Amino acid sequence: MIPRYSRPEMVAIWSPESRFRIWFEIEAHACDAQAALGVIPKANAEAVWRAKDVTFDVARIDEIEAVTKHDVIAFLTHLAEHIGADDARFVHQGMTSSDVLDTTLNIQLVRASDLLLKALDRVLAALKTRAYEHKDTVRIGRSHGIHAEPTTLGLTFARFYAEMARNRDRLVAARAEVATGAISGAVGTFANIDPRVEAHVCKMLGLRPEPISTQVIPRDRHAMFFATLGVVASGIENIATEIRHMQRTEVLEAEEFFSPGQKGSSAMPHKRNPVLSENLTGLARLVRMAVVPALENVALWHERDISHSSVERMIGPDATITLDFALHRLAGLIEKLVVYPKNMLRNMNKFKGLVMSQRVLLALTQAGVSREDSYRLVQRNAMKVWETGADFKTELLADPEVTAALSPAEIEEKFDLGYHTRHVDTIFARVFGG
Repeated sequence: MIPRYSRPEMVAIWSPESRFRIWFEIEAHACDAQAALGVIPKANAEAVWRAKDVTFDVARIDEIEAVTKHDVIAFLTHLAEHIGADDARFVHQGMTSSDVLDTTLNIQLVRASDLLLKALDRVLAALKTRAYEHKDTVRIGRSHGIHAEPTTLGLTFARFYAEMARNRDRLVAARAEVATGAISGAVGTFANIDPRVEAHVCKMLGLRPEPISTQVIPRDRHAMFFATLGVVASGIENIATEIRHMQRTEVLEAEEFFSPGQKGSSAMPHKRNPVLSENLTGLARLVRMAVVPALENVALWHERDISHSSVERMIGPDATITLDFALHRLAGLIEKLVVYPKNMLRNMNKFKGLVMSQRVLLALTQAGVSREDSYRLVQRNAMKVWETGADFKTELLADPEVTAALSPAEIEEKFDLGYHTRHVDTIFARVFGG
């Protein structure tokens, strides 16, 4: 992923230096286990750890790989240059390249998950803060983009909080899904390596042994992981889409923070565009782009092929780096979002009481009017508001069929705004507890 959409902490997980460091730790821990089992001399295992403080030369490994055409062999050759050929002869004993590559990938995904969970926690904290801040800030709810009934901005933030809380649970499960390692040798039978080596390596690196691997860790685990990233990304887009709508000139119920010196357009000096929300929409597409290839990686030939390899070398870093950046951008956007409560009230009252139509409909049915007639009476008065800008309550009070069923006081009561917000505390308790 390009630096523009990257955070250094996540990028570091996927750097060649980090990858080679993990490879070294896998090989060194495997040697320790082999020595404990008496398979290799203890002195040789101890010698491997002489390289624990070495900064592996990426250029040198690339140089060797240009000849060997094999990345793991290139690394092992470079390792031998540091610890000596004799001491290195027992490194990788009974192992296959996928033991190193797959276990490393899962370690990287676990570490990436930890950063993503921290980013999600920041998003959740921001959403909760803004939800309580605007718990009683009334705005119009919309369905199909059209005025529906009153709600509050706090409920808007609360529903996004609930969605992101579910996404956090999903990511915790996805992290557990990929937190496995395999040191099972060619085709996964442990023919040339004791299963206890795998158990030791996994324990030292914070993984669980894969119950059954072939020559690779099953890719349904990774499919689930990247699918989860896609769901999280869709949650980001859901929030971003709402903010983009709220910032439209015709709506302007909220807008992204516009910093001093910021410019909105090269041509039009008046512009203040929802660029962060739009950017998040695009980044979400990039994260979801990894989902289908991850699903297609599940079906491999026999005990292994490498059709998955090129895919994962790209989607592993790209999807996690992009999502990490997007989550932090979203958190900052929410934290600094500028809200305009007066505009919310003005928008809600644009059609002069029209949004109370359901209350009147229900009152008529409770007064003994059939639902069909109640709907007809309310709709004919509502259409006057749409078409002529009339006041809904005034029209109802002037309709003899309506007033035959409802008194003026009963009609007036149906325009109480507090009716629509009386259960906000109950919903908040469900979402946030307490």
